[in-house]
Amino acid sequence: MRVIGGIAKGRKLLAVPGDTTRPILDRVKTSLFDILRPEIQDKRILDLFAGSGAVGIEALSQGASHCTFIDLHKPATKIIAQNLENTGLTKQASVQCNDSFRYLKSSKDVFDIIYVAPPQYKGIWVQAMQMIAERPNLVSDGGALIVQIDPIEDEKLSLTAFRENDRRVYGSTLLIFYVKL
Repeated sequence: MRVIGGIAKGRKLLAVPGDTTRPILDRVKTSLFDILRPEIQDKRILDLFAGSGAVGIEALSQGASHCTFIDLHKPATKIIAQNLENTGLTKQASVQCNDSFRYLKSSKDVFDIIYVAPPQYKGIWVQAMQMIAERPNLVSDGGALIVQIDPIEDEKLSLTAFRENDRRVYGSTLLIFYVKL
């Protein structure tokens, strides 16, 4: 894994040991940021179920103003902190070892983009999206939600404050884009 663009381009990222995370493939990340690049400048990002932090770090490298990383597993948050230090992006980030649902329930922060990439095959993404939909003020007006799941997990959601805007399939990765209404 590496940073694909921006001020930290080419820097290697450490992976979380074990099989508790599923890192985003560079080709998927490249496609994702080809889509986001025109909109990422000065945005506040929330990287839920952050794993190694690759998506949030890429966002920071390509111009986001701040990223909050949330992961329940201590080894993941340690790797995120190391990756931030290795890329020189620590000052633009906050890392919390916290349950994503607990964070969503209590946070008073507002984000321009929330990236949701939970463990696969557990329906967790649906729970996260429903929780965000119950607290739409977590997302700025015109803000976005992006979900990364396996296409097998796909199901249509009816979210009153958000509308599905786009979806892209890259092999065994599905990215679903929602915009706040």
